[in-house]
Amino acid sequence: MMSILSKLVKIWVKIISRIRRKVVFKPPFDYDYTFKIMLFGEPKVGKTTLAQRFCFDIFNPSEGLTIGVDFYVKTIELHGKRVKLQIWVLGGEERFTFLLANYCRGANGAMIIYDITNMKSLDQIIEWIKIIREEVGDIPIMLVGNKLDLEESREFNIEVGIEIAKKYNLSSYKEISSKTGQNIEETFEDLTEIVINQ
Repeated sequence: MMSILSKLVKIWVKIISRIRRKVVFKPPFDYDYTFKIMLFGEPKVGKTTLAQRFCFDIFNPSEGLTIGVDFYVKTIELHGKRVKLQIWVLGGEERFTFLLANYCRGANGAMIIYDITNMKSLDQIIEWIKIIREEVGDIPIMLVGNKLDLEESREFNIEVGIEIAKKYNLSSYKEISSKTGQNIEETFEDLTEIVINQ
C-alpha cells in the first residue's frame, strides 16, 4: 500500500513540475531583447531622478542618495522591436565603489551622468570607464550631461561635453533634464540602438 502511495506521489510531482515549467518558461516572451544598462555618476548628479523620469515619468526633487544600488525596468518599442531595459543605478559615494565591479557584470551598456552646472561632477570619469572596461569589456558608454533646465548656471558648454566623450572614446554624448524630461526618451533609445547594432 505504501509503495503504491509513494508512486502516486512521484507521478503527481512530475505532473505539477511539468505544468510549472510550461507556465514559467513557455515562449514567446513579450519582448525581443533584454538589456542591462548601468548608470554611473557622482552623488546628486541626478541618476535616480533620470531613471524615475524615464520609467515612471515622475520627478522627485527631494529624492535621497542611492544607497548601494537601485533597480528599474521599462520596456520600449524601437524599430518594431520590444526591448526590455533593466536600469541599474549605482550609488555615487566612494564607500559604494567596491560594489561596482560585481554589479557591472552582464551589462550591455552604460551611462556616465554628470551635472552641467558642476565641473567636479566629472572627477571620477576615468575610474568609472576603467571599471566598466575591466568588468564587461567594450560595451557602449554614453556621456550624459544632466540639469539642462539650469542652462544659465552651466559650467560646461555642449562642445566641451562632446570633446570629453571623444577623448575617452565613448559612444555618444547627450544633454538632458530629469526635471523637465527633455531628451530623456531619446537618450535611452539612442543607447539602446547602439547596443543592438554593436
